[in-house]
Amino acid sequence: MCEISIMVHRVAVIGAGPSGLTSVKACLDEGMVPTCFESSNDMGGLWKFKEVSEPNRASIYRSLTINISKEMMCFSDLPIPADYPNYMHHSKILKYFRMYADHFKLLKHIRFQTVVKSVRQRPDFSRTGQWEVVTEDKDGHEESHVFDAVICCSGHYTYPNLPLKDFPGIETFEGKYFHSWDYKGPEDMYGKRVVVIGIGNSGGDIAVEGSRVAEQVYMSTRRGAWVVRQVVDNGLPLDMKYNTRIVHILFQLLPINFFNWMVEKRLNTMYDHTMYALKPTHRFFSQIPVINDDLPFRILSGAVIVKPNVKEIRGSTVVFDDGSMVEKVDTIVFATGYNYGFPYLPSSVMHKSGQRVGLYKHVFPPNLEHPTLAIVGFIHAFGAIMPQAEMQARWATRVFKGYKKLPSNQAMIKAVEKDTRDIEKNYFVSKLTPLEVDFVSYMDDLAGDIGVRPNLLWLFFTDFPLFKRVLWGPMTAYQYRLTGPGKWEGSRRAIFTQFDRMYQPLKTRQLDAQHSSTSGHLMKLSLTVVTIGAAIYYVHARNPTTIPNFLSKLHLPSV
Repeated sequence: MCEISIMVHRVAVIGAGPSGLTSVKACLDEGMVPTCFESSNDMGGLWKFKEVSEPNRASIYRSLTINISKEMMCFSDLPIPADYPNYMHHSKILKYFRMYADHFKLLKHIRFQTVVKSVRQRPDFSRTGQWEVVTEDKDGHEESHVFDAVICCSGHYTYPNLPLKDFPGIETFEGKYFHSWDYKGPEDMYGKRVVVIGIGNSGGDIAVEGSRVAEQVYMSTRRGAWVVRQVVDNGLPLDMKYNTRIVHILFQLLPINFFNWMVEKRLNTMYDHTMYALKPTHRFFSQIPVINDDLPFRILSGAVIVKPNVKEIRGSTVVFDDGSMVEKVDTIVFATGYNYGFPYLPSSVMHKSGQRVGLYKHVFPPNLEHPTLAIVGFIHAFGAIMPQAEMQARWATRVFKGYKKLPSNQAMIKAVEKDTRDIEKNYFVSKLTPLEVDFVSYMDDLAGDIGVRPNLLWLFFTDFPLFKRVLWGPMTAYQYRLTGPGKWEGSRRAIFTQFDRMYQPLKTRQLDAQHSSTSGHLMKLSLTVVTIGAAIYYVHARNPTTIPNFLSKLHLPSV
């Protein structure tokens, strides 16, 4: 790869979902001029609900509520309003994205109802790194544009996977079948017998919602799943309780099987996954779990019955792998995931690695002469996509501007192949879910490249109250605005007030505040001491020279 000595000024951003919006802002922050092409008449991407699903667009159901809490999903320099609920309905999420676009004046850079037909390298790409982007407006008029760089933000919930060939006899089915992409609500399930194939988050939601009106819902799963609750100890959101730096540090220090055992034991204490016929064939941290508070109760009440994989279909009868069958089935819902692709890009641009599109740090194709094409938002982790996409966009635009140099093509391809091996070793991957990363590690890696990763050792000596919250508190994106390029003066306050915003929508009835006990304070102090020790050991183990070098720079007064 040539070092980028070309000037990047005009950038095309494809898609005005959350990844597209944060990419437009990242371009503006670096002094570039973005043009965002959005095929629909509104922003929001996946989160823009429509009563009828549109081809080549993501689709959601009417009741969808996100399973990531608001503090963990918001962008790093605009907290979600304090009075918004912690787990938001899709209409609230869309409202926040509009608020984000208005606050940072992004709308004037978006061209709605404009479809990107093709993105091709210009004949002089070797010299300029430029791209030709062909678009079509709502009236069918095509237009050709030249851009210095392109950011693709078209997502990966666009092309439903409907593997009918894997279900012999589907052509004989006498009822109605459809993909979860087409599901909008349970209206057509009243009094029906329904089979939901697939036990991901969509399959779980549809089974639960349908079971409230259907005669009976059956959920078919090939491998099973671990099911976790959104509400955990003391009523806190799951991610604010456990997605923390100290937990991440412990993961680096202790064997992963210890954590698998610990989490699985705790989940089985709440509801035995074997007894509920949910127990999967994989360990807990090998695949993102199903997040659903209602599913265990619907199983316990008999409204949802868990079944093995479908073997065949005979008219209105569904036969399962164990020989059992369900008769008089009216509806089959295929919650069987999504295919992914970038049909507007030439196939030669994308590097294939295993079952996935091979991207350097999951952003840059490693085989281009100039790094002027980035994929943002094509990532999968046990964490919100919004802060990950934001970090990707911040890094990509720094690369476009030449502030960050990428390795050679050969080195990047080697890194991509290593990533693929690591992913296949640590996670259960397939054609439909070929990519998974550790949320904290990935965010910190990109943040280190940008120069915005928080320095725990420095915070320990210079701002201990902030150090405690960064280490012990939830891994909110505000941490990546404390220092470096894009520093936001409000980030420290946002970190200190993140639990205030979590509590705010729950303050609907005035009660006397509870006061912490002395034993509680002592417990917190003990945990803090242990945490500090673990953090220092973690830093020293990863880089033995860091602490001595840091201490040598401190000018302590002599006694």
